[in-house]
Amino acid sequence: MNIRSLTRGDGVVIGAAVLLFIASFLDIYSIDGNSSNESLPNAWESAPLLMSVFLAGIIAAALIVVARGLPSVPKVAGLDLGQFGIALAVFSAWSALGNIFDPAGGWNNIGTFPDNAFGAGTGAILALIATLALAGAAVATPLVPALKGALIGAPRPQAPQPYGAQPAGGYGYPGAQQPGQPYGAQPGQPGQPYGAAQPQQQAAPAPQAAQAPAGDFSPFWFAVPVPRPLYAEDGSPTPIAELAPGTWYLAVEQRGPGLVAQTQDGRRGVLQDTTGIQRG
Repeated sequence: MNIRSLTRGDGVVIGAAVLLFIASFLDIYSIDGNSSNESLPNAWESAPLLMSVFLAGIIAAALIVVARGLPSVPKVAGLDLGQFGIALAVFSAWSALGNIFDPAGGWNNIGTFPDNAFGAGTGAILALIATLALAGAAVATPLVPALKGALIGAPRPQAPQPYGAQPAGGYGYPGAQQPGQPYGAQPGQPGQPYGAAQPQQQAAPAPQAAQAPAGDFSPFWFAVPVPRPLYAEDGSPTPIAELAPGTWYLAVEQRGPGLVAQTQDGRRGVLQDTTGIQRG
């Protein structure tokens, strides 16, 4: 699970789930004239309320967050795991609202207490606030740009290297020390001690064939603001991968309005939507 793919909206969902868990230990209703010595039940002592509001909301938050962090989203009853979590969050908020209107359920119908004796307790009020925040963030995250931003910023990448290049100093690559060559000698010259003067006369360089001018594109690291599909370079309409926010990818080539990007596992594809990307 890639936690860097979580959004600010997912952060609100997580915070709402924590508040909902805390509220489950507080009184679910209050009674007028009740002395402070008498204990009132919390959600863990009321199975219908626990199942329909508190556990439903916490499970909904878990489904939404897990679906966001998985590379491929599984389905439940034909719905994506995240969509199922959103529906469960809305159901939890609806149930919490009903509990505010009738916190004591059937207790206020037995005649022992007046109809207006029961009121919503601290736990029920906090549960309504938490479930409304949970459902609101779950529904609004795909729609509100401020909530779609990455929850955890990506670390700054190292200086980009051209595609396929190896770190300088590695054997067999540009800048590498060749076997049998003293330190400081230039490639293609006889070995000489470090710091020795260079020959005064140099042979005229051999004529070289004209080369095509290099393009203006230079490889660079970038991160996407929201999950973006990566398509095959052959133009296939089926994505080969999904770029996740909070992860740095290497752009190796310009392809029209898009970029040819390389993932961490070495796969290359075309990122067609480059709006809002963050350059490293």
